[in-house]
Amino acid sequence: MTQPYAVFCGVDVGKGEHHAVGLDPNGKRVFDKALPNDESRLRAVFDKLAAHGPLLIVVDQPNTIGALPVTVARACGHDVAYLPGLAMRRIADLYPGQAKTDARDAHIIADAARTMPHTLRRVDIGDDTLTELGVLAGFDDDLASEATRTSNRIRGLLTGIHPALERVLGPRIAHPAVLEILSRCGGPEGIRASGRRKLTAIAAKHAPRMGARLVDEILAALPAQTVTVPGTKAAETVLPKLADSLKSVLLQRQQIAADIEKMFSDHPLAEVLTSMPGIGVRTGTRILLEVGDGTTFATAGHLASYAGIAPITHRSGSSIRGEHPARSGNHKLKRALFLSAFAALHDPASRAYYDRKRAEGKKHNAALICLARRRCDVLFAMLKTKQRYRAPQAAA
Repeated sequence: MTQPYAVFCGVDVGKGEHHAVGLDPNGKRVFDKALPNDESRLRAVFDKLAAHGPLLIVVDQPNTIGALPVTVARACGHDVAYLPGLAMRRIADLYPGQAKTDARDAHIIADAARTMPHTLRRVDIGDDTLTELGVLAGFDDDLASEATRTSNRIRGLLTGIHPALERVLGPRIAHPAVLEILSRCGGPEGIRASGRRKLTAIAAKHAPRMGARLVDEILAALPAQTVTVPGTKAAETVLPKLADSLKSVLLQRQQIAADIEKMFSDHPLAEVLTSMPGIGVRTGTRILLEVGDGTTFATAGHLASYAGIAPITHRSGSSIRGEHPARSGNHKLKRALFLSAFAALHDPASRAYYDRKRAEGKKHNAALICLARRRCDVLFAMLKTKQRYRAPQAAA
């Protein structure tokens, strides 16, 4: 965003209508009105502002409710950027007044684009695959959250009415055999009434290897509690419904995973990302969505800072010295890099670096963050050169 612009248009997006403020390079308002979320009105406003010269359009949300202004601006041939929410909140503190209005927010967005262009992020242009992939990945994230919530609900009910049974079923709550037993038998009373024969038939169908062992552990856990906790009868009714709900969510995740894998594999950077140890389809998809082709970042350090895995120096005089982990950054990207580093521990080079950090006295998570930071440099180089991962050569 370094080229000179004649107008900086800040758009505070909304569901029914947006508010746009246009500023010239000197900060003078050339436009300040609300406009409906309508293509024809957006085109008219953008064409009017473009009459002054090159136009930069900045939004606070490039997706969802901000997708139409971004798309229309691209179709009109104008540059588009967005101001992240955290930067927006921090910049707003520099302006007088504490009111929260659409007009004020739009003015702050436009003025930030005019005076602080380094705070802007580029909106990926022309990559429709990323947009489609983002919709699928967002739905998969929702399904994952729903699966976690339902699993915790089932485990909470079992813990309340029969802790011994929860210790057997809880760690395997997402296994098809466990879910089928809960769905067809219910809680501890229903499982006890079903008997070994029925439990074995259900478990053997969905878990041929561990079915018999699972049934033995369940039947051994049932006699550990002889009293009936209040609420057990209601739990016997609720548990099958929760189990069916969790089965449905997990099945949807499997189906959406196939769609994500197919769409991800069609992207030209898919093979580059998955060639790195520890990066699979889901992790690679998240990295691709948050980073794109990496051209937004000048160096690997900028990428690491954006992800929140670069340490922050904390120094004041001679009494306070040291570094601490960053609390800010893109949490989705940070989680993807952290999980990929954990999955890469089977790789000899990554394992050696992790062991070296542990030998220095770092704890497990701190060592993984260090490994993620090191892998971030390699990932940035791979995206920049569009080359697959190459294992480091052993030292002589």
